[in-house]
Amino acid sequence: MLSQESLKQIDREIAKYPPDQKQSAVMAALRIAQVEKGWLSSETISYVASYLEMPAVAAYEVASFYNMYDLEPVGRHKITVCTNLPCALSGGVHAADYLKEKLGIGFNETTADGKFTLKEGECMGACGDAPVLLVNNHQMCSWMTTEKIDQFLAELDSK
Repeated sequence: MLSQESLKQIDREIAKYPPDQKQSAVMAALRIAQVEKGWLSSETISYVASYLEMPAVAAYEVASFYNMYDLEPVGRHKITVCTNLPCALSGGVHAADYLKEKLGIGFNETTADGKFTLKEGECMGACGDAPVLLVNNHQMCSWMTTEKIDQFLAELDSK
């Protein structure tokens, strides 16, 4: 169900824990699976759980608790906007509204071409850098004015 490369990456994560604690690598294993598959289907979550020798429901509890895991397909570029109070007061809501207008979608929606999904996020630990966007759970973008958002969307659109 997962490539040999992904399984090797998961094995490296498992090796960080005592042999009887394989399930401790569940967050990393789910992240690796999501990077390969694009999102986490119930079959993928069950596969990861089986690989880690843990109940599937326990892996699903982790995947459904954290917003970095996608339990349904998302666009190639998932953009999460921080709208927690400090960011909201420093332009986060305006940035979110601007993205909704530019992309023609709301939160938890994907553009018709499948390129962009827009998500609302809680604190990203960068309150002084607001407004803040997180792209595909890996790239944080700070001080996102409308001009910077336009430039950033153009860069992502060309990828």
